[in-house]
Amino acid sequence: MTTLYGIPNCSTVKKARLWLTEHQIDYTFHDFKKQGIDAGTLSDWVARIGLAKLINRQGTTWRKLSDVEKARADSVEGAMTLLIEQPSLIKRPVLITGQHAGVGFSEASYAEEFGQ
Repeated sequence: MTTLYGIPNCSTVKKARLWLTEHQIDYTFHDFKKQGIDAGTLSDWVARIGLAKLINRQGTTWRKLSDVEKARADSVEGAMTLLIEQPSLIKRPVLITGQHAGVGFSEASYAEEFGQ
């Protein structure tokens, strides 16, 4: 099963969704802004992808954080709590397909993942 996690109005998520649809890839979309993200899923992502790749330190949500809140991201526990509280801090989209877990979108990486 393929699951794409993100926020529907994110331009990169839109590109990923369009690519999956155009290539007739069956997937489930999880809007983590509305549906949230649980600690178990996030823990799996941290193990498979790495915390550094998951935190979007370039976005407006990160820039709006106080220095104290940003410092929480220095520990795994603090970062996970921060990401659960503010899922907009998660770099998008997150693509999960069986054993693969990845962040971001590029046509080349999606084509490789799906043998297109």
